[in-house]
Amino acid sequence: MELNEEKLNALLGKVVTEMGAAANGPLVMLGDKLGLYKRLAESGPMNSTELADETNTAERYVREWLSAQAASGYVTYDAESKSFSMTPEQAAVFGNPDSPVFMTGAFYAITSVYHDAPKMETAFQTGEGVAWGDHSTCLFCGTEKFFSPSYEANLISQWIPSLEGVEAKLKSGAKVADIGCGHAASTIIMAKAYPNSTFIGYDYHEKSIEHARIKAKEEGVNNVSFEVSTAKTFPGENYDLIAFFDCLHDMGDPVGACAHVKQALKTDGTCMIVEPFAKDSLEENLNPVGRAFYAFSTTLCTPCSLNQEVGLALGAQAGEKRLREVAVSGGFTHFRKATETPFNLILEART
Repeated sequence: MELNEEKLNALLGKVVTEMGAAANGPLVMLGDKLGLYKRLAESGPMNSTELADETNTAERYVREWLSAQAASGYVTYDAESKSFSMTPEQAAVFGNPDSPVFMTGAFYAITSVYHDAPKMETAFQTGEGVAWGDHSTCLFCGTEKFFSPSYEANLISQWIPSLEGVEAKLKSGAKVADIGCGHAASTIIMAKAYPNSTFIGYDYHEKSIEHARIKAKEEGVNNVSFEVSTAKTFPGENYDLIAFFDCLHDMGDPVGACAHVKQALKTDGTCMIVEPFAKDSLEENLNPVGRAFYAFSTTLCTPCSLNQEVGLALGAQAGEKRLREVAVSGGFTHFRKATETPFNLILEART
């Protein structure tokens, strides 16, 4: 078969770009851990010696790291002064952990995917799942680090106000459950914002619950508690709000989870479902966001669901239509998209 040289060169160019991105993933994590991005963002133009001195790191490594970052477009190089700096946009993405578009957490999670490749090879061959807790530990901190900036920026200011009547209940005093809370970024953000309400975070991963308890104590949040439990067995009733943050699609039986939530809610209670942004068809999701989410879904979300009972395996690109089917099958009669961001769908389910 004759090759089209133009198409071949275009594909090779794309692959070389991908190779550079894959190789730079650990460097992004190192830049975050060692404070290289943060210091460069705060200090302005610096050469490798100055940045190494400021961060107590070795200059030769820093010089090579800076070169890789400049070639990636993650930092800016000035040939005349031979110095490096970060634009406001670069600083927002890499150098400011309080930025709503801070992205370094994703690279921690990506690192775990490479560590766990042998497990995925077995899963592909057997069709069996891989439990969330069986992944590399950098996945858990990476997930928290990736989702937290978006939650901080949007949860209180936009997402909760988009739900019918929920904000007023939270301000006056409500009972809330956060299902699949993980390291509790979402739970603690809500608990801080609504001190008159009571929050309980549930997760089936015991080590995540342990971390959540420590974090809540460090943050001085007193209106929150955490328990190890699944989405189909968590205790309690008469909740005003029950939330799933980026986790319903990971569950083996999301329909059963929704059914249990419906029973645990007050008659006028609300279920908030935050899911990765997706349209309803594959062709609509063939874009950079869909590409990233399909990749994570292959190695994290789908195997997590397949490891559990039923194993519905919705995947991270389920879309609003499929999620509506799940919620309605679980007993909810009212379902709507409350709002969205480039990375999330915020869905409301009520009886």
